[in-house]
Amino acid sequence: MKKKVLASLLSVAMVATLLTGCGEAASTEAAAPAATEEAVAEEAAPAEEAEEAPAAVAEGEDPQLEKSIKILSIWDQGADNGELMTKICDQYIAEVNPNFSYEYEYVSSDDLRTKVATLASSNDLPDIFAYESGSPLLDYIDAGKVVNITELLNQYDCMDAMDPSAMSLLATLTGTEDVYDLPLGMNVEGFWYNKEAFETAGIDKAPETWDEFEDACEKLLAAGIQPISAGGSDKWGVTRVINAYLVRTAGADAMRKAADGEANYTDEQYVAAAAKVQEWAEKGYFGEGVNTVDMTTAGQMLMNGQAGMFYNGSWFAENLNDESANTAGPDGIGFFNVPVADASISPITEYSMNCGNILALSADKCDEATGWFIKYFVEHMGDVAMETQGTVKGYNYSVAAGDMPTYTQIVLDELGKAQSAFTWFEATMVSEVSSVAQEQVQPLMTSDITPEEYMQLIQDAHDMSGL
Repeated sequence: MKKKVLASLLSVAMVATLLTGCGEAASTEAAAPAATEEAVAEEAAPAEEAEEAPAAVAEGEDPQLEKSIKILSIWDQGADNGELMTKICDQYIAEVNPNFSYEYEYVSSDDLRTKVATLASSNDLPDIFAYESGSPLLDYIDAGKVVNITELLNQYDCMDAMDPSAMSLLATLTGTEDVYDLPLGMNVEGFWYNKEAFETAGIDKAPETWDEFEDACEKLLAAGIQPISAGGSDKWGVTRVINAYLVRTAGADAMRKAADGEANYTDEQYVAAAAKVQEWAEKGYFGEGVNTVDMTTAGQMLMNGQAGMFYNGSWFAENLNDESANTAGPDGIGFFNVPVADASISPITEYSMNCGNILALSADKCDEATGWFIKYFVEHMGDVAMETQGTVKGYNYSVAAGDMPTYTQIVLDELGKAQSAFTWFEATMVSEVSSVAQEQVQPLMTSDITPEEYMQLIQDAHDMSGL
């Protein structure tokens, strides 16, 4: 009999304690165009007046109610989270409710905010839609546009299907007591590295300090291997590296302090972090044309040995588990956490964590039929994700530890090491500031602007936002 393994590897107390005070979150993946969420908030009644819980209480079996839902997604149906959502919908129809149907619409992540804002302003939000956790969702929470997920899960008796750490993290990012979104990941971030490239370059262990990291970069360069691959065209892959260096030198709350006005983005340590990453670019650590490389290509460069290291999250395990894509094989890629500068400032047990892009539910369209489907969704997502992709999505699952793919086990091991957490670079930035931080990181990488100018542009955008 298979031993049941729960995905809730981090305690709720740990995540809540370390992320409390980290501020409101912005995009986890890429900068999106500014949308008109403010108009949505102005047109709608306050959340406490507009929000109503679904009428049904989950008792007995699913009543197989007739329902057709619309899903708005940033993932193609055959890939990533789109594959998982499609599979769960199809399973629900086949196994439980033949009277259920769904319409799946894809929108690019760059257009998501604008699309959702337009639909919300016309009171036509889809039943289920992908969005960004934290700050971007707050306008819809305040306007009563989205469902209180905590209430819904309790009503349909399925809260125990959730990883409590993921729920705690989501609540912390929005700064709300309850959760208003469903997770699509329970992720740690850091550096993946190609073991053969390290061996070729004479590197005998994964770097634990920034000095060791830079030494590894020099050895890789000397061996004719690009030290770091980064998706400069997607921008966030580079800002994450700036954040990694900043946190280790200034502390986990550095970005929160700047967002709250306790510090300035132009302060010495912030500029130094941007300067360090620019220095690495000038030394050739990121190779040529970093701003033309997307994150998918950067990942491929790591797997085929063109690059020695690649900063990304634990969701990259899905790519690594794909034997047709990962030419390095089932044991050819390793992982190490962000190197340490001073353990008293930020220790090696502190990880960058997030829940990925999330799913929200339209408050206007959530009814009893939706509730029963969501119950099935949360009770099956953990196993479907693990069995289909070998990924952790913020839901509990049952699986034999020995049957997990190698890279999935690496992710679980890293989650188990985490004792504290910090958020990504743009997590505490409002959309106007986040856009500047990402758009201007490309000229920073090509030395068309100085680190001082880069941080000044971010500070100017922050000041203009009125925060």
